[in-house]
This record gives sequence, structure tokens and C-alpha cells, in this order.
Amino acid sequence: MRVVQRLLAIADTSELEVDFEARVSSAPTMAALMGLLRDTDWWAEEDRKGSSEAGDDPLAHLPVRMLRWALPPAFVDPLVQATGRAPATVRWDFSGWPEAPEVGLGAGGCRGAFVTLCLNCRDLDLEVPATDHTVFVHVKQVEAERAPWLAARVGLQVIGEMVMSPP
Repeated sequence: MRVVQRLLAIADTSELEVDFEARVSSAPTMAALMGLLRDTDWWAEEDRKGSSEAGDDPLAHLPVRMLRWALPPAFVDPLVQATGRAPATVRWDFSGWPEAPEVGLGAGGCRGAFVTLCLNCRDLDLEVPATDHTVFVHVKQVEAERAPWLAARVGLQVIGEMVMSPP
């Protein structure tokens, strides 16, 4: 969370919202998350039937994937607590990245301005388990040099290869 907070401190967060996604396989975690996100979308995983759309009980269909968009930032700490050891992502969407004159970039707009905290996993798809967390910095492909510049601004460095979003 400290890394995310340092990145958000240099971003234009005049418009800020949070998206949340989790793979939930335990009843206590499901109950805690549903207590926070009463009207959240969920669906059964592994080619099984069951979903919020059908009005099903999520506890009867574990494991499930749940998703909620456009939450206020105040939800982050309670969501992280409720998630426990389940793999999940918290993504902050904001107005843009700052100018990066050292790498020839002006201020970045909202497209390509995200930070994602992967809880208990290494990837955005929630498939590679981990005992810690990973932070992803999202930038436009044509502004790829912004990612190492941002990492340096918060005293870190990029540790992985650039990953392209699906079209």
C-alpha cells in the first residue's frame, strides 16, 4: 500500500475511483466481502453455473469470481482486510500521470493511468499465487518509458517485462 500511495501522490487524482476483483473460495471471505459489496457481480468459476445475475447464493457456488467497478477510495482498506488470503486486485483509476520531461513526455491523460495492487498473486488474472503483493503501473504503450520513470520517482525500479493489455 505504501508504494501505491507514493505513486498516487504524484498522479493527478482529481478524479479517483477504485475497481476490485477477487477469486473467492472460502465462506468467511465471501461473507466479509459481500458485507462490504452488497450488490456486487459474481459468477461461479471452472465452467460451473451460478451467478449474481441469476440471483443465486454465492456461498453455494464457491469458488467464485467477484467484480465491482467505480468504488470510492475509502473502500480500499476494508476490502484489503476482508480479502484475507484470497487472490484479488485493487485498481485505482485516476485523471493522469505527471509530466516526465526527462524522458520527453508531457502529462498523461486518463487512458493508461492506473495503478493495480495484486493481493496474494503475481498477475492481473489472479492465477499465479503469491504470499505477498505485486504493484502494476499502467501506462500507454506509446509512453512505455513512463513506467521506469514513475518507479524511479518513488524510489523503486521496474522488475518485470512490459505486459500488453488485450485490445
